Amino acid sequence: MPDYQLWLTFGVFIITVIFLMWRPGGLNESIPTSLGALLLILTGVSSLGHILGIFEIVSGAAITILSTIVMSIILDSIGFFRWIAVNMIEKARGSGFRLFWLILLLCFLMTIFFNNDGSILITTPIIIRICSMLRLKIHQQLPYLISGALIATASSAPIGLSNLANLIALKMVGLNLNTYTQMMFVPSMLGIIAMTLLLLYYFRRSIPKVIHQFPVSMQSSSGSGYHPLQTTESESDNSKTNVDWWLFRVCIGIVVFIRAGYFLAEQIGIHMEIVAITGVVLMLAVRWYRTRSGLKDVVTQTPWHILLFAFSIYIIVDSLHRAGMTTWITEFTGPIAERGNASLIAVSGLLLTVLSNLFNNLPSVMIGTFAVTDLHLSDTQLHLAYLANILGSDIGALLTPIGTLATLIWMYILRTHHIRVSWKQYMKVTFIVIPISLIISLFSLYIWVAMLY
Repeated sequence: MPDYQLWLTFGVFIITVIFLMWRPGGLNESIPTSLGALLLILTGVSSLGHILGIFEIVSGAAITILSTIVMSIILDSIGFFRWIAVNMIEKARGSGFRLFWLILLLCFLMTIFFNNDGSILITTPIIIRICSMLRLKIHQQLPYLISGALIATASSAPIGLSNLANLIALKMVGLNLNTYTQMMFVPSMLGIIAMTLLLLYYFRRSIPKVIHQFPVSMQSSSGSGYHPLQTTESESDNSKTNVDWWLFRVCIGIVVFIRAGYFLAEQIGIHMEIVAITGVVLMLAVRWYRTRSGLKDVVTQTPWHILLFAFSIYIIVDSLHRAGMTTWITEFTGPIAERGNASLIAVSGLLLTVLSNLFNNLPSVMIGTFAVTDLHLSDTQLHLAYLANILGSDIGALLTPIGTLATLIWMYILRTHHIRVSWKQYMKVTFIVIPISLIISLFSLYIWVAMLY
């Protein structure tokens, strides 16, 4: 690659990352990545052969993630998430601490059954709705909002399906979903459990001991302040009673069936995107049969730009790889990795933590995966390094709000609802909680894989 192309590639990468983090005026994340990728294509840095190879790697993962988001849109259209918001308050039975546990469980399950970005899009408005119904003050909202975001994002680690970066990199290292889950579920869950306990300890004085047992009336009045997602008591009652329970149960059943189907289909050679599309078609068909609802909400609310974003960011990272950035990384990590699996896991996880918090985790995990594939490791060591990368990019990346796309989306949603959470407020929590959770996860990965193999 000529010198001017090298400097152009690094320049495009840095500028793209700046705009991904800054997102002036709520700029769609696919715009800077697409413009950067287009510039690399027009200048000959990325050829047609590279583009075709990238499309083959990225398309399946992007379609799978997109399909899970479509499923969440369908569930929202039948009142699933409104029903959750009202019932979580009732299940809390007047306890702010019980509500805390319920919210974190919700965030975990939404990520496991959908994905981290979709979970943030789903759970953040639900949490805001709950806080609004209960008229919580801002310092009382923070434990639920910050903890929910951290758990929703970190919960993408146990299952490879829950994160776009996980899925793309999974194919690069030749690891299947079943083996990924076998090796990763226990270590990442121990880290998530540790994170949950640390969050509870940190916020123990801010979580309200007593909350309203039933949603309160949210009548707006002059000088009462802003209340997002305002809901009256009668509206809350209607959201519970006006539910088509047959449609509700069938759609939930389809989601569970499709989630399990990913693992079963892999064993017989069926691609993930086929299973995902099948789930979307089934849910759309069932909804149309029951309600005669068309496709308008799905077409207008689905973030189609995810396909373009995944494809374009990969073009930029692939160009970086060929420009020699991963060579520098392997020269640094290689001697450390040769000392054994413990050193390999530590350097991979910590490196991705640093890269993710500087450049965002999606390009960083791809750079890290390129780097470990160049280390000429055995299959088991390659998988260990990749899994440590994922822990760094899914858990370690949460140190700063720019570390993951999910936390950037979270900050944006809060701003649209006039809720201000500063970087200082966020990082006062994460700089205590995240390092400990990451170390526990990385250490558990070493012990767990040693027990398995």
